[in-house]
Amino acid sequence: EETGKAQIAVLDKTGTITLGEPKVTDVIAAPGASEEELLRTAYALESKSEHPLAKAVVEYGNSRGIQAEPVKEFKAISGNGLTGISGPDRITGGKQQYIEEQADIPQAILETGARLSSEGKTPLYFARNSSLLGCITVADVIKEDSPQAIQELKNMGIQVVMLTGDNQKTAEAIGRQAGVDEVIAGVLPDGKEEQVRKFATRGKVIMVGDGINDAPALTRANIGIAIGAGTDVAVDAADVVLMKSRLSDVPAAIRLSRGVLKNIHENLF
Repeated sequence: EETGKAQIAVLDKTGTITLGEPKVTDVIAAPGASEEELLRTAYALESKSEHPLAKAVVEYGNSRGIQAEPVKEFKAISGNGLTGISGPDRITGGKQQYIEEQADIPQAILETGARLSSEGKTPLYFARNSSLLGCITVADVIKEDSPQAIQELKNMGIQVVMLTGDNQKTAEAIGRQAGVDEVIAGVLPDGKEEQVRKFATRGKVIMVGDGINDAPALTRANIGIAIGAGTDVAVDAADVVLMKSRLSDVPAAIRLSRGVLKNIHENLF
């Protein structure tokens, strides 16, 4: 009954609109640094992370035969990046804003990162101590049925919002390809629930997600929908579970809800 009354659909990007299987697309070494050193540092940090983007860097490193340096005191700073100690040096990796606090990023690298962001790629920057080593971009592909599913939701009169931790340019590029009404970028994992809470003041909210970071937002929404291939935590937190990982099953669930309710009303009256 509640699903059919939805007015706003908030969709997580990675693994919901996109496949959640990012691949490395570009490796740009900073002046004075080698591609080998950049990859070695990135591989060492990302091999300790569980993020989908980390998986892409590790797979790429494996394909290039990169050997990981041992990392001590590893720490993941939620929604920002990674840090650790390698030999005598502190190594860091992550978003532009986070790395800018650790190292100077040359203008040429920033411009390249901005251009690649506008193509829907996510730039990850890496530094050793206070020296930038370079930038590795990672791209995630939109699921085949996502644009059609989003159009169906819009045709039902539902406002479609995409939430992502990506930077604004990357997020807008993906949002354009998917056809969403609104893009909210740079959202930290614990900020998803807050965004859902805001939208709930404007109408009934469906939240669709698949990751461990989505569980609080799924619980907060009027209806939480978990994409079936997602994590157990997301599935446990949701009201509706889509057994196949297709976004097109979201409008189908709304149609089902409205159809069943119509049937009940017809039977009653």
